[in-house]
Formats: sequence, structure tokens, C-alpha cells
Amino acid sequence: MRIAFIGLGVMGYPMAGHLQRAGHEVQVFNRTGQKAQRWVAAYGGAAFATPAQAAQGAAVVFICVGNDDDVRSVVYGDDGVLAAMTEGTVLVDHTTASADLARELDIACRQQQVAFLDAPVSGGQAGAENGQLTVMVGGESETLEQIQPLLATYSRYVGLQGPAGSGQLAKMVNQICIAGVVQGLAEGLQFAKNAGLDQEKLVAAISKGAAGSWQMENRSATMWRGEFDFGFAIDWMRKDLQIALNEAQQNGSRLPLTALVDQFYGDIQAAGGNRFDTSSLITRLVSPKNTSKS
Repeated sequence: MRIAFIGLGVMGYPMAGHLQRAGHEVQVFNRTGQKAQRWVAAYGGAAFATPAQAAQGAAVVFICVGNDDDVRSVVYGDDGVLAAMTEGTVLVDHTTASADLARELDIACRQQQVAFLDAPVSGGQAGAENGQLTVMVGGESETLEQIQPLLATYSRYVGLQGPAGSGQLAKMVNQICIAGVVQGLAEGLQFAKNAGLDQEKLVAAISKGAAGSWQMENRSATMWRGEFDFGFAIDWMRKDLQIALNEAQQNGSRLPLTALVDQFYGDIQAAGGNRFDTSSLITRLVSPKNTSKS
């Protein structure tokens, strides 16, 4: 199948690679053209100068960019993908964006007889590279069934959540839950370090009980060592949490813990940790008298 993939960041780069390796003909666009050329050198396929050129002749167009404005910049206008998409094709947005944008895109696509799915992903860079992402989908079940084999090349679970926008709402819940879990893990680990416990023995014990989590299994050791170059950066997490907090204002939800953790991430940004991963919440908890403990 001829496919377009727009956006070759830390997630999109390997996701597009899985599609090409599965035997599809992938046409890519990236705002930084040199990265698109590196992708072609690594995987094959072809790179194009505009999103519309990349989407030309594609049965399915995937987007994985930064935020709402980035999505609009590659969808609309003479150089946007919709300018090249024809009746019966499918647009899939993997960007973590607002539910309002997903509903807007659904309407725009319907006007051109193009099917649309909002399909944000979870699993981080490692999940993308290993083909183990979770995909939360909003849209029509028939459209999802049509492209399910494509999603399967880089995911371990794909779940339809409801109509357009529902995938983005589900991703908001995902980020809300992560924020609370990581803050709790940060406080527990720093408490353990201050108390002189052994990290490996501790995690081996509590990870098998009710306190266990993906974050504990995959981030506790690096958090203990003060290493924060693994996965999702704070800048992107704060963008996602702001989307959730804005949506909460619209639907009447109260998110006090999420708002607090968002502020904590802001503290880390202010200290220069913008590109630290989300597990760096523990850095706020280290007091000077405990910095020498390990």
C-alpha cells in the first residue's frame, strides 16, 4: 500500500520505519528535510518537500507532529495533506492534541469524503522503536478495521474509544494517571533513599504488590541514579497536561493533583530541565543534606 507519514520525530521516525519494513511504500515529509533524507537512507521509501506532495497517491496519511498548530500547518492550505487526498482515503492523526482539533479535522475530512481517525499513542520512544505502542482511537469502527493491519506494525494494542475526539480524551486520561503515579514513585524512592534502603531489594519487593507500575519497573533504577534521559521530555508532558487541564475546565472535572504535578514540572523547567524525562520529578525532592546518599 502507498502510505504517507508526516512528522519524523522520536516517535514518527521508527513508526514510519515499521510501515516501510512491512512492505508498504512510504512517502515521508519532515519539517527538517535532512532528517527525512536520513530516514530514506535508513529505510527506503521517498522524501518530499511538502506534506501535500508526500500525500499524493497515498491511500492512508499518518501525522505525528507536536501540537494543534503543527497539525493544522500540515493538514490545511495548498501544501497541506488535504489538498492532495482523494475520496476514500484515510487521515490518521497520531499527534497528542486537543479533542476539539480532532472534531474539527473530522468535519474537514468529511467535506472531502476522506475518513479520519484521531489516534494518539502511548509507550514512548522505546515503544515506538520496538513496535509495542498502545493506540487510543476516535472515529468510525469501519475505518479502524480498514487500517488495523497498518497500526499493527508498531503497536501491541489498538482500542476504539468512541467517535472523533475520543482517542484524544483517552490519551488525556493516560497522561493524568502517569502524572500521579510518577509523583508518588518519586516521593517513595526519595524517602527510601533517605532511610538508607537498598533500591534493588526494595523494588523487587514492592513491584510485585499493589504499588507496582510500569513506571516503577522501567524508571525506578534510573530515578535512583539521577538519570533522566529516558523517554518523554517534560516540555511535551506539560503540553499534554495543559490539554487535559483545559478539557477539564470544559467538562467540569476537578484535577487538583494533575494541576499540582504540572506546577512541579514547571519548577524543573525553570531550573533548566526542559529535556529531562518525566521521571525527573524526584529532583525536586532532594535536600542538600541527602545529595551524597546513594
